[in-house]
Amino acid sequence: MVKYDFDRQIERRGTGALKTDALEARYGKADLLPLWVADMDFETPPFIIEALRKRLEHPILGYTIEPADYWPVVQEWILKHHGWKVEREWLRYIPGIVKGIGMVINAFLKPDEKVIIQPPVYHPFRLVPEGNRREVVYNPLIENADGSYSMDFENLEAVCDEKCRLLILSNPHNPAGILWDAESLRRLAAFCHSRGIIVVSDEIHCDMALWGLRHIPFATVSPEAAACSITFAAPSKTFNIAGVVSSYSIVSDPLLRERFYSYLKANEYDDAPIFAPIATIAAYREGEEWRRQMLEYVEGNIESVISYCAANIPAIKPLRPQASFLVWIDCRGLALSHEELVELFVGKAGLALNDGAMFGAPGFMRLNVGCPRATLLTALERLRCAVNSLNDIE
Repeated sequence: MVKYDFDRQIERRGTGALKTDALEARYGKADLLPLWVADMDFETPPFIIEALRKRLEHPILGYTIEPADYWPVVQEWILKHHGWKVEREWLRYIPGIVKGIGMVINAFLKPDEKVIIQPPVYHPFRLVPEGNRREVVYNPLIENADGSYSMDFENLEAVCDEKCRLLILSNPHNPAGILWDAESLRRLAAFCHSRGIIVVSDEIHCDMALWGLRHIPFATVSPEAAACSITFAAPSKTFNIAGVVSSYSIVSDPLLRERFYSYLKANEYDDAPIFAPIATIAAYREGEEWRRQMLEYVEGNIESVISYCAANIPAIKPLRPQASFLVWIDCRGLALSHEELVELFVGKAGLALNDGAMFGAPGFMRLNVGCPRATLLTALERLRCAVNSLNDIE
């Protein structure tokens, strides 16, 4: 068995990496330790690199067709990992999940129709509808006593009107790492189906369930869920290939499928570029052992964050995620304003994280732990010193 090295430090500056080379533009400082945008600092698996390299041995990069084993490999992966038998006609390539959300909005919603989101949540869920001139309706999650979240169905009933036609679901949830339970998903499906609301379920983190837990695809929980949903997924987060746009859509309902996929086809949005199928096939065919070792390493990083904060920065409380390499950290115990909190992380600690305000929750930060443990421990030590400096301890 190959033992993969997740401790290896790889310099990404100067490679055009968003994570490093956009720091000056995004944060005003280029020398920050980047723990923000959701890609990992681990090497892309060697079997994916080798598959791409093999294709590059041929000197012509012209128009291509989809490999015959592309969709069968995707179907097999989904069935094995999520128990979902997806038919071939349900699947189409899409050029990115955020772009896919915009496509659903433009394919299905009239200009005066609305989109429901459940903050705190991934900020493009708000930005894409707003950018497409649709009103966004907020159905905030309930924060539980232990820091976890639940859906607020009473509020959903109150804020939803006849113009609400789309709900964007983060499943698993970004930024809190929630694996939604079947009962919550069934209840949401029943609500949306009865009102003619389409659910776009963003399941890009579905293959990163932690601690032996399992992801539940929204469309599988009930006939109502299958009838009202469009699911988006990709190997990109799991196998660190975000730069190879490898997303796909799953639509089991024939009416939704015909309308959405005819829109994709008419605009040629469903034509996969040359490297997407190659990377996807390699990831899903050869990637299980790499995925297992990566998740184990990420779990160790999460434990490191939780134990370090408890021992050294008790005012900061990380929420243990059930999925993904993103940790939602509650900084409200520091009693800082949003601007002061950003200054603490960026100006004093020299760290680049996503601040909670962009997700709809000031006082929080989103920490990307998909990095070598030494990098993470350096970041935590910087944060400890910065927090201590607030009280002139150091």
